[in-house]
Amino acid sequence: MGQTTAEPAPILQKLGYVFRDPTLLADALRHPSAAAQRPDAVSNQRLEFLGDSVLQIIISEALYRADNDAREGVLSRRRAALTKGTFLVTLARELELDQALELSPAEEQTGGRDRPSSLEDAFEAIVAAIYLDGGLEAARSTVLRWYGPLSKRLAGSEPGDNPKGRLQELVQPEYGNTALHYEVTQIMGQPHDRHFDVQLHLLDHLIGTGSGRSKKEAEENAAREALLKWKISAPN
Repeated sequence: MGQTTAEPAPILQKLGYVFRDPTLLADALRHPSAAAQRPDAVSNQRLEFLGDSVLQIIISEALYRADNDAREGVLSRRRAALTKGTFLVTLARELELDQALELSPAEEQTGGRDRPSSLEDAFEAIVAAIYLDGGLEAARSTVLRWYGPLSKRLAGSEPGDNPKGRLQELVQPEYGNTALHYEVTQIMGQPHDRHFDVQLHLLDHLIGTGSGRSKKEAEENAAREALLKWKISAPN
């Protein structure tokens, strides 16, 4: 039987939504490896399929209403930035879905709880579960609460931006050129499908973490997280 490391109540508190049908939540958090061990269980793959579409319409509408002057191409780029894999992994970790995933023992031992694809799928599955449980309005209000102000989420995340450079510009005047340090904390996966986790420090202060399929992507996502906080704490 699969394992979880969190009881439902903490997850419900993080999500800010109470399910009328709790089986939807359980299904959304069940990794295929756990479902394969129980003939009566379903994985979150079907919910993930639906959740992708629900998320697209929620974010598309929010972006459309937020900027009356933005052209289609700009809106498409913004939507991609807010619904792409690495961004959804960040949101999944903010909601602590990694702690609540139901995995097989083998998947647990091989780092499945931190696997970006597992976290992305779980996030989209949760969106679908809320949609099926409470309808589109419930899904919309809950998802947009998770995101918060979209303008801040977009800061430094649109294609063509240089988050590491922008962060360096903020840091350099006060702390100098060498105050930022990116450290790879974990490398997982096969050579053709690597996953990198990175911590970003300002001197000895952790100011951001990031994940990606390359070291560069992980570092950029760590810098984006630091930028999204919109403030750097001064070292003691």
